Amino acid sequence: MKRNGLRLISTLGITVAAASAAGGAFAAPPDALVAAAKQEGQLTVIALPHDWCNYGALIAGFKAKYGIKVNELNPDAGSGDEIEAIKANKGNKGPQAPDVIDVGLSFGPAAKAEGLLQPYKVSTWASIPASSKDADGYWYGDYYGVLAFEVNTDMIDKVPADWPDLLKPEYKNAVALAGDPRSANQAIQSVYAAGLSQAKGDASKADAEGLKFFAALNKSGNFVPVIGKAASLAQGTTPIVVRWDYNALADRDTLKGNPKVAVVVPKTGVVAGVYAQAISAYAPHPNAAKLWMEYLYSDEGQLGWLSGYCHPMRYDELQAAKKIPAALNAKLPPASSYKNVVFPTLEQQNATKAAVTKQWDQVVGANVK
Repeated sequence: MKRNGLRLISTLGITVAAASAAGGAFAAPPDALVAAAKQEGQLTVIALPHDWCNYGALIAGFKAKYGIKVNELNPDAGSGDEIEAIKANKGNKGPQAPDVIDVGLSFGPAAKAEGLLQPYKVSTWASIPASSKDADGYWYGDYYGVLAFEVNTDMIDKVPADWPDLLKPEYKNAVALAGDPRSANQAIQSVYAAGLSQAKGDASKADAEGLKFFAALNKSGNFVPVIGKAASLAQGTTPIVVRWDYNALADRDTLKGNPKVAVVVPKTGVVAGVYAQAISAYAPHPNAAKLWMEYLYSDEGQLGWLSGYCHPMRYDELQAAKKIPAALNAKLPPASSYKNVVFPTLEQQNATKAAVTKQWDQVVGANVK
């Protein structure tokens, strides 16, 4: 399944075109690029389910805007499959060769090192954070989620506002992770986020502090050692689940008020998980690929992702310029919640994975299943 089985549903009812109209115009791509892309006539994408980050509307918007056919390969593929598709089609200019990929952040540098990508810097390049892009333009962050608290407010009277709150007695038998921290990235990064909060932002201490935090949470009886999901949240077995905000917001819509759900970005330890875009070094339609990137990183494309609850990389810029429609903002946690977002480096992510997977059993002692 796409993204390790996670699926997002866009339920805001805001089309990409409507979001663009509300958000304002963006600088048009060069006429020469548009002409060259139209001459190629097609773009081949892979691993883009229509209900993931609002990609259905984005693809439709691109086709309508430029009249270019979009060939969609294997919507439910994962990041590794996308890389393998490039490798398998190096000499193939046919319909099975992807032009572009959308992968987990760690796959970008690895694919670049293998010579599988070609560089391209979109016109809005300067507004993509430096920590989330390759300096030479071989890959670049596209959208992110932050770890948040998904809370069943029919069962929890006082919603926790920050990581330390989860240790309070009122949350006994209430708190779960959305994965096993011995193997799942979402859960591993949750440990890091809690530790970053405890360490007051000192990344060098986050892994150790995060393990200590969950040990205390487990000892207090607040931690529930099962994988939290929408169903367990609704049933009340895990009334508080720590997970990516976009999944929590999609759950809120899916559950339709039964139960009522609050999605809270903690005050501290706000950690982002980033996906990245790139163009295949062997793209059969390189100009269409570049035009697709221009579209995705324009105001229109960025607001399209946000309509699917995925925070685009230009979010801060769009928010400051008041280009995000009021109806869309009303469905999201307050913009102030995202002001102190931390984007862990790949090195930090790898170090956290090694520390948490190795020490969880010994330090925390909770068998999550």
